Amino acid sequence: MKLHWKILIGMALGVIVGLLLNESFVVGGGVGELMRRLLQPILGPIGTIFITLLKMMIVPLIVASMVVGVARVGDIRKLGGLGGRTFVFYLVTTWASVLVGLLVVNLIRPGVGAPPLSGEVPDAVKTDVGFWGIIIGMIPDNPIAAMANMDILPVIVFSLFFGAILTTLGDRGLPLINVFESLNEVMMKMADVIIRFTPIGVFALLANVVAETGTSIFANLGKYMLTVILGLSVHALITLPLILKYIGRISPVRYVSKLTPALTTAFSTASSSATLPITIDCVESRAGVSSRVSSFVLPIGATINMDGTALYESVAAVFIAQVYGIELSWTQQMVVFLTATLAAVGAAGIPSAGLVTMAIVLNAVGLPLEGIGMILAVDRMLDMCRTTVNVWGDTVGCAVISRLEREDVPPQLRHAPSQKSS
Repeated sequence: MKLHWKILIGMALGVIVGLLLNESFVVGGGVGELMRRLLQPILGPIGTIFITLLKMMIVPLIVASMVVGVARVGDIRKLGGLGGRTFVFYLVTTWASVLVGLLVVNLIRPGVGAPPLSGEVPDAVKTDVGFWGIIIGMIPDNPIAAMANMDILPVIVFSLFFGAILTTLGDRGLPLINVFESLNEVMMKMADVIIRFTPIGVFALLANVVAETGTSIFANLGKYMLTVILGLSVHALITLPLILKYIGRISPVRYVSKLTPALTTAFSTASSSATLPITIDCVESRAGVSSRVSSFVLPIGATINMDGTALYESVAAVFIAQVYGIELSWTQQMVVFLTATLAAVGAAGIPSAGLVTMAIVLNAVGLPLEGIGMILAVDRMLDMCRTTVNVWGDTVGCAVISRLEREDVPPQLRHAPSQKSS
């Protein structure tokens, strides 16, 4: 049985058990009381173990994935115009996606009005350090201490800087790059093993939430899903097509028609890495973009460009804050903005990898990681949607970079092609 079906079963069982444990749910005689005595002492520790497993991954995953992500690009001094344009484009579109996510979640406020959840608000989220405090705090005076204290932004910045310098060492840096690549492989395997326990984690965490709030939390979850999908739609159907039309000089409708196999594969597999061969084939064979550009831009995009994932993480973080009754200031939302952008660089192109990086974003602003239990229930469908946006963003980047490299727009992609497209 596939993982997403197991997660759905875990979710359903969690709701049922949570209702049986909820004091306002009438279930006849002492059945509810018996259920509470038997299960409540077990569910809490199970949920805590799952959250702790996610927390265990945060620091080593950041260090390994960030260093490897930069190292795979090669010597940063030799990137040239193509590499520079690619990185700037992907960075700008990721920023745009996060801004869209923060805009829609603050307008719709899907977590407001949710039944209050118990638990003390961590001290970190109560501190508003200001703009310059954020900038200064991104630079660690002691990287090891930052890792030990799980200060996420400085760990990310140090890892990116470390990886960038490592690429300049040539052959002398290869042994250390190999070490980090091996470490990254281990962390990805560990993440895969932990994700396989997601159905149990969903069951325990959701049962606890429903036992505490009843079914009223699902109205907010529905609004949360709609908020994420709206944000993804705005980015995919407005932001990226406008960039494609006015910078790439390419018809978005004609372009997307050539990419249907890649986008449908991304939606069904929820994996941008697994979709990459099909994406390259669609862009080169069907859309007519040169292999010189696509062979560089698309693999880089599948590694570091995660527009949909970054948007989802920003919406989820603010939603969880709203559910817990935490009002994030604009500077705290800037931390979400920066962390979601940088964490998306380290997100693996595998199903549900966003769950691990979600813990990174929440930890950066001190939000309760237990809030992940709510969004786990609906994560699979959103994972498919955000992966599709990730791949769409990669392909738009490929077309735009091709145009910026002064390559001719393929006739089948022009707004007014000289001949009818076949």
